Amino acid sequence: MASLPAPAGAQGLRLTAMGDSLTQGYGLPAEQGFVPVLQDWLTGRGHDVTVLNAGVSGDTTAGGAARVAWTLADAPDAMIVALGGNDLLRGIDPASSKANLGTILEQADSAGVPVLLAGLPAPGNYGPDFKRDFEAMYVDLAAEWDVILVPDFLGPIGEKAMQGLSLTDLMQDDRIHPNALGVRQIVEAIGPDVERLLDRAGQQPSPP
Repeated sequence: MASLPAPAGAQGLRLTAMGDSLTQGYGLPAEQGFVPVLQDWLTGRGHDVTVLNAGVSGDTTAGGAARVAWTLADAPDAMIVALGGNDLLRGIDPASSKANLGTILEQADSAGVPVLLAGLPAPGNYGPDFKRDFEAMYVDLAAEWDVILVPDFLGPIGEKAMQGLSLTDLMQDDRIHPNALGVRQIVEAIGPDVERLLDRAGQQPSPP
């Protein structure tokens, strides 16, 4: 039997998932939220990693920028940054959101912590300029700070929505947060990119 993959250097890592209610696991039993499901997926793939939940329901990119120093003080080896959904819901200027995310990525870079940046597509109800700028900020920041980019955190849910299909099997009744099945599909989709992140973290030089 083939052994499960365990990238060199990815042993005993601490991965912090920084985000909003999508990360925190809003509306779900604790074990069905994004972080525990991702933990189980990574463990099942042979990774010795602890996934820490730094998701705060209702958090914006401004909130993330305000607490990133505290989050990094916990000395994670890698970090998922999944913020922007609440900025989107509030119609916050993408230039402001981009600046806040830039602050987070700058501090992570200074701390030597590799990042996976997870974005979201914007609907068209704020106009084409807003949609363009909101979606482009993730692409631009990922290039600027050399971080791994996942354009749509919701992954298969977003793909299904783009096809005009019903999301009732994957979403909670509020039509904003994924249900347990939706979370599992999100983790399956983002998992390989998280493995790339762990591989980067394993290659980081040890602090002096």
